[in-house]
Amino acid sequence: MIKNSLSSISDVAIFPIISMLIFVSFFVMLGVMVFKADKKYIKHMEEMPLNED
Repeated sequence: MIKNSLSSISDVAIFPIISMLIFVSFFVMLGVMVFKADKKYIKHMEEMPLNED
């Protein structure tokens, strides 16, 4: 059933390529955000559960 419906779509091979590009770009952007993050802010958020304020 699924095989027949997918084979009827023209240019169906582009969908896995697009999904892989979205997946890779998301994790690349996430990695850039992590490495560019302010270290003071990360340290502050890390210590918040331990503070008794």
